[in-house]
Amino acid sequence: MGNCLTVGPNEALVVSGGCFGSDIKTYIVGGWAWAWWLISNSQRLSLEIMTLQPRCEDVETAEGVAITVTGVAQVKVMTEQDLLAVACEQFLGKSVIEIKAVLLQTLEGHLRSILGTLTVEQIYQDRDQFAKLVRDVAAPDVGRMGIEILSFTIKDVYDKLDYLSSLGKTQIAAVQRDADIGVAEAERDAGIREAECKKEMMDVKFLADTKMADSKRKLELEKASFNQEINTKKAEAQLAYELQAAKEQQKIRLEEIEIQVVQRKKQITIGEKEIDRMDKELIATIKRPAEAEAYKIQQLAEGHKMKTVLIAQAEAEKIKKIGEAQASSIEAVGKAEAEKMRLKAESYQQYGEAAKTALVLEALPKIASKVAAPLARTNEIVILSGEGSRVTGEVNRLLAELPVSVNALTGVDLSKIPLLQKMVTS
Repeated sequence: MGNCLTVGPNEALVVSGGCFGSDIKTYIVGGWAWAWWLISNSQRLSLEIMTLQPRCEDVETAEGVAITVTGVAQVKVMTEQDLLAVACEQFLGKSVIEIKAVLLQTLEGHLRSILGTLTVEQIYQDRDQFAKLVRDVAAPDVGRMGIEILSFTIKDVYDKLDYLSSLGKTQIAAVQRDADIGVAEAERDAGIREAECKKEMMDVKFLADTKMADSKRKLELEKASFNQEINTKKAEAQLAYELQAAKEQQKIRLEEIEIQVVQRKKQITIGEKEIDRMDKELIATIKRPAEAEAYKIQQLAEGHKMKTVLIAQAEAEKIKKIGEAQASSIEAVGKAEAEKMRLKAESYQQYGEAAKTALVLEALPKIASKVAAPLARTNEIVILSGEGSRVTGEVNRLLAELPVSVNALTGVDLSKIPLLQKMVTS
């Protein structure tokens, strides 16, 4: 069993001991810790600020003058774990008075050592620098105790031999001397300044009188100048009046001429407007209709042209389509004819000369119809010959030449066919 211990932020709680002889120490600031009965030990250390007043009496300075110095220091225990542990080792179990006594002896020792290295003037005149020096020197030593110096100031410095008073009297005398010198210099400067002011006043008065005289002279000159200007202005006004009268007469004449010019300009303007009216009338009655007719003809021509182009394009497309259809038809007919010719060739090859003869005989009526086709459209044939026997001879000649032509075209000799020989002979 044990107890739950709590501590505020102004104290440090140290719990030590434990089971099996444990040497672990727990440092708590502003918290709580568990302490076992009989085997745990708990102690507290104050973290509040402690005010120290180190005092060194009759300490000789570097010049051998014995002085007494009193200071004020504010110190406290540091709360970092390592430094708090050091402070607990040094001061745990001691009262605040005992802790202050240790720290006070340390600060007084450093204060004595520093006083022996400085002069009275350095200590008295620059107390802040002296206090900073003491704080810087003493901080490492008290820091090794876990203590932090928050501030250190010099409260009082005095001596029993009135050395500091003598320094003050010397300073006072110097200040009094400087004051007397300053008063004398001020009185001297005042006298000099007064004389200068009187001189300046006389100079100003002289300048004022001079300016008054100049002003009077300038006034008279200005009056004379004004009178002269008045007379001159009067003469100029008279001349100007006469000149202005002449100018007015001239202006009247010029205005009359301008009126005539304006009237003439109006007549010219009316004539120009009449010409413009006639031009516009001609344009409206002749030019505009002509332009409209020309535009109409142009539009009709362009429409006819466009119609022709479209018809030509349509005809070209028609011819193209017909050509393509005819080409396809010719191609199909050609293929059919080729196949027919191939079959006929195979048949001719099979039946020999008789087949060729039959083919020629079948073709003769067609050849005769093609040859006689032009003659079918002939209304009348006139043979210019004096004899009827000559016509008969021409017919016989044509029949005699027929086998030769067929042989040349087909390779079949009709003269060797008995029936045809009889026809030719008869």
